[in-house]
Amino acid sequence: MKSALRLMLPIAAALSIAACNAASTGNLPSMGGQTQNMPQWEAKGLAHRACPLTQPGYMHCDVLLENRAAGPNIAGWQPASLESRYNLPWKTKGKGQIVAIVDAYDNPDVASDLAVYRKEFGFSKGTFKKFNQTGQQSNYPSNSPGWGVEIDLDVEMVSASCPNCTIYLIEANDNSGTNLYLAEEEAVKLKAHIISNSWGGGGGSSSGGSFDKPNTLYLASAGDSGYGEQDPADYSTVAAVGGTFLSGSGKSFQEVVWPDSGGGCSVVTKPSWQTDPKCKFRTGNDLAAVAVSAAEYDTDSQGGWITVDGTSISSPLVAGMYGLAGNAAKLTGGENLWKLSATDKKKFFHVIKTGNLSKCPASLGGTYLCNAGTKEYGTYSSPNGWGTPNGISAL
Repeated sequence: MKSALRLMLPIAAALSIAACNAASTGNLPSMGGQTQNMPQWEAKGLAHRACPLTQPGYMHCDVLLENRAAGPNIAGWQPASLESRYNLPWKTKGKGQIVAIVDAYDNPDVASDLAVYRKEFGFSKGTFKKFNQTGQQSNYPSNSPGWGVEIDLDVEMVSASCPNCTIYLIEANDNSGTNLYLAEEEAVKLKAHIISNSWGGGGGSSSGGSFDKPNTLYLASAGDSGYGEQDPADYSTVAAVGGTFLSGSGKSFQEVVWPDSGGGCSVVTKPSWQTDPKCKFRTGNDLAAVAVSAAEYDTDSQGGWITVDGTSISSPLVAGMYGLAGNAAKLTGGENLWKLSATDKKKFFHVIKTGNLSKCPASLGGTYLCNAGTKEYGTYSSPNGWGTPNGISAL
């Protein structure tokens, strides 16, 4: 047993569960009304951003560092529990699927960190390749400790859900939208059919075609500041991935809305396949996954095992699930999820029925744009979309 036992706190009542391969958090989401004009992780001092917020035209990574020291012990969700919760056929699927990660700056230790993570959890060495934004496997950009944390998390979360997938990392020269979007296009040139992006900024700007390439599935994290949509998650060609708070172990889990997930009504033109009634523009999110307390290994700036939060966990984790499904080249963002029958949505997703977004506008409080379980638009809620995957049939 290499991981520390942790106290599990479900929403309805305090419950102690000890498990070797389960994790939980002290970051229990409040289910009450919003009283702070800031995300709960910030208001309660639970975590801090690895990357600072930036000026217009630049993007910030979405990973949050929990306020605890790095060390040799592993605390946080590990692959076996995540694979169990989401019912993933990780042993038999994913071979030959290329999942690309686009991030800014360089993490010089990413390959060795990924190797430690995979060995710890019993995975084979796997296939991993790192490129700069022009497709070279050399001449990498300068190092950035904050983005280095993001880079390690992204490749490790793809491994957690799809250890047989091939992982490409494309490092942009910096965190400007210009260079990140060029790296996005390079990922397509490298023949990746799935591209995950755990960063964002602003909202409503043009993608310049960087997220519109055929035979390519784009995913992006919804953000970690509560109600609101960011680029590129708000683009209709991108599957916007929200976050949940997960508790439990073995085969018994609970998920509720993580209050600080991004989500809501954007300022981007509404796609024809979205017909929800209260948002005239693109509605996010499309689906979700856990966003609190993932175990990560990072030596570049953190010196070992750390525990992280944010929808930076959710996007690459779901990207790996799409790798298991093997259908990415046929998909456009989250469109196929919205077109599933009501029966299939309930069958193929864990429907999230409890929780609400922080910083929700008063006029939208209690609606599906802020709250789960309203039944205003079937099982849909903006924080978590149609839910979290239960297997890969919906993907």
